[in-house]
Amino acid sequence: MAALSNNMRGALLMTLSMAGFTFNDAVIKAVFADLEFFQSVLIRGAMVAAFLAALAWRAGQLWYRPTRRDAVLIGLRALGEVAGTVFFLTALLHMPLANATAILQALPLAVTLGAAWLLKEPVGWRRYLAILVGFIGVLIIVRPGSDGFNIYSISALAAVCSIVLRDLATRKLSAEVPSLFATLISACAVLSMAAVIAPTEQWAPMTVGHFGLLALAAIFLMGGYLFGVMTMRVGDIGFSSPFRYSALVWAILMGAVIFDEWPDIWTWIGSAIVVAAGLYTLYRERRRRLDAIRAPRPGR
Repeated sequence: MAALSNNMRGALLMTLSMAGFTFNDAVIKAVFADLEFFQSVLIRGAMVAAFLAALAWRAGQLWYRPTRRDAVLIGLRALGEVAGTVFFLTALLHMPLANATAILQALPLAVTLGAAWLLKEPVGWRRYLAILVGFIGVLIIVRPGSDGFNIYSISALAAVCSIVLRDLATRKLSAEVPSLFATLISACAVLSMAAVIAPTEQWAPMTVGHFGLLALAAIFLMGGYLFGVMTMRVGDIGFSSPFRYSALVWAILMGAVIFDEWPDIWTWIGSAIVVAAGLYTLYRERRRRLDAIRAPRPGR
């Protein structure tokens, strides 16, 4: 990767991050065929939390003491992570991988809308129009009133709302809060939730293969987190951000290869609309930032 420009490195890292998250989804969906829901989440979560704790300890970020304001935001972030995990994995258990992932691609649009309404960030009419078009794409994917629309489609949409809460809380965190610390707290929150609920389930017998698959899912999930952090540190974020939509490509490939699932024509159309709207929103955001940088400063 040394011969690549910073922007190309960022694009590659973003693609690898999305691959990590999608491969984790594919593996955990396969595990759900044999194991109970929270049983799987608990075991995978313990592996992820242990690995994050080791990384935070090595980086000297394990015992950070946040301010009261940041503690509240970290708590909201953890709440969004827990709800997003439950809602998305519930949808994933009952929906094709590509469909659930396609709905999740509305996240950048939803975050932009949430930032405008809740954080009062400036959003022009063009981006509002792109958000509206993107949500129309989501409606085409879930198709309310059709046989394919059910509680699990709503669960995928609820996952988007939950992750918006997580991302907006993250955006408001002070710069002093270590990323590893905030991520570890969220992972521990998911683990704690699973630890409370999992004993109420009738656990399925586990084999070495099941442990191996859950360990593989944890590795993919950690890869998604780490490559995502690395992406933010190289090149122009505006250049690498569009590559987050590679998750949809990975999901279609994984769905076809592992589960013999192929999106129908409406899912293809809705996904194309969502991605196009998201790319346009990213483009307008980049233009806004460039215009702000180029604007003459007072006194000059």
